[in-house]
Amino acid sequence: MISVRRVEAEDRERWLELFRDYIVFYKAKVPEAVIGETWRRLLNQEDNMMALAAVNEAGTIVGIAALVFHRSTWSPTWYCYLEDLFVTPEARGLGVGRALIEGVYAEADLRGADRTYWASQEQNATARQLYDSIGTLTEFVQYRR
Repeated sequence: MISVRRVEAEDRERWLELFRDYIVFYKAKVPEAVIGETWRRLLNQEDNMMALAAVNEAGTIVGIAALVFHRSTWSPTWYCYLEDLFVTPEARGLGVGRALIEGVYAEADLRGADRTYWASQEQNATARQLYDSIGTLTEFVQYRR
């Protein structure tokens, strides 16, 4: 049984642990100051950001998601960008990712967002199996500077 809720102040250490694991998973580097600032903004729901935690029966956080709500030139309402989603390796395949995305959908609905979207690396086949069952793959290609 997995429950999903908004992060709370007492989740700080566990959230930091999982977020750092997420960064390692993607072979990225994020300065500690940015990680700390990200936690603060998510916890306080600043800049239209918020975070969810997936909690198992033992009360342990086994997954996290970070959301960013923003306006769009194509909609009178909001869009919800699921920027980060991470599930601990031992909890993968147990419905945690699905529960988190359903929690994201619920938060998006509460805010009247008419689109929820996210990106994943093409080779992330395990996650993409879930994403294919709960979302729609688009034809867009992402570019960056």
